[in-house]
Amino acid sequence: MSPTTPHKPAAGPQSIRRVAIASLTGTALEWYDFFLYGTAAALVFGTLFFPEASPLAGTLASFGTFAVGFAARPLGGIIFGHFGDRLGRKPMLVITLLIMGFTTFLIGTLPTYAQIGVWAPILLTLLRILQGIAVGGEWGGSVLMISEHAPAGRRGFYSAWSQVGINLGFITSAAAFAAVQTLPDEAFLSWGWRIPFLLGAIPAVVGLIIRLKIEETPEFKSVQHAGEKQRLPVLHALKTHPRSILITAGARMAENGGSYIFLVFSLAYGKHIGVDNGLLLTGIIVANVVEAGSMVGFGALSDRIGRRPVYMAGAVTLIVSAFPFFWLLDTGTPVLVWLAFIIVIGIGHGAMIGTQPSFFTELFGKSSRYSAISLGHELASVFAGGLSPLIATALLAATDSSWPISVYIILLGSITLVSVYLARETVQRDTASTPDLRLRSAGTHE
Repeated sequence: MSPTTPHKPAAGPQSIRRVAIASLTGTALEWYDFFLYGTAAALVFGTLFFPEASPLAGTLASFGTFAVGFAARPLGGIIFGHFGDRLGRKPMLVITLLIMGFTTFLIGTLPTYAQIGVWAPILLTLLRILQGIAVGGEWGGSVLMISEHAPAGRRGFYSAWSQVGINLGFITSAAAFAAVQTLPDEAFLSWGWRIPFLLGAIPAVVGLIIRLKIEETPEFKSVQHAGEKQRLPVLHALKTHPRSILITAGARMAENGGSYIFLVFSLAYGKHIGVDNGLLLTGIIVANVVEAGSMVGFGALSDRIGRRPVYMAGAVTLIVSAFPFFWLLDTGTPVLVWLAFIIVIGIGHGAMIGTQPSFFTELFGKSSRYSAISLGHELASVFAGGLSPLIATALLAATDSSWPISVYIILLGSITLVSVYLARETVQRDTASTPDLRLRSAGTHE
């Protein structure tokens, strides 16, 4: 199939690079804000907002508020997907960034349980819901901003750069928390933990300037020109692409659920077994640096050999690493701890998340693509990423052992493996002409 059509001229290298850099930067700034919450939930929120519980129970309650944000993400995907398909990708990316920056700053100003009692966790939960709504609309728009500009033959490579922004967001948030953790305990618990959240206002302003300069995607312009906009894009997506939405959600179970066990729960696990949090944060940062490069490589590889084999290899890596990951953490040896994170994040997770943007984009027709990709993506966030730290902490509290958590990771990996196996290979598909047709048989695509 030809990589271009009259509806979508191939973007020149300079143009697509400019879009990729702008999208990457804005995404990094937004995910900095989102990841701060996960780190704080593991390290400090249990103490400050749920002080009447035991340390592990406080962490469990803190991860409960973390999960609430994920429950709100499908709502954000529906809202911003609707307007993204109706009004364009660009304005939705601007709005989500503003919401994220504002709520993150407010979290940094919240009084604690000791100051206002039960209202502290209530306000924290409300702000987390707003964060979830914002990030639920962010991912689909940032991915489509690059994927819909990129030529089919290099879509895997270029669109993987949108995911690099997620890594940079995590690296900077983890580094910010690692820095304030060097303060004396009293200072850290009193005011030090607030600094990374208050600084979230700066990324919002910078990201806003960057995103205002991005051009709307050629494929959305073609939808406008042809009068193909859907009145209710979410319903249209459910009608025309039900199977692909389910495949998208299933494909994310290992990637999303596993990532928050490795990036968030591992900090609580290290605290439980007596491994220094600074060592764990450093290992996570190193793994994310590795992944920032590996996911682009995996995206490029998917252009050559297909999306499915690369994605499935990542799921298999997580499955076979489920037990060794915790064994390596238990040693407390820096090199082995770093190795554990590099394997599961830099290789296993990198292969899946680096392939996601192009793979998911190519599954859906352009007239309701923002809604469809956001719905499938965020449904998995509720059942995987949002619940995985909570489930892992509950398993640890019940058994005082890591083996049930490893089994849980294997279960997530198996769901992803089956889902991607059942998907149709999409590499080289021209997304401008991906049809909006209901699946008719196993031999046709949606």
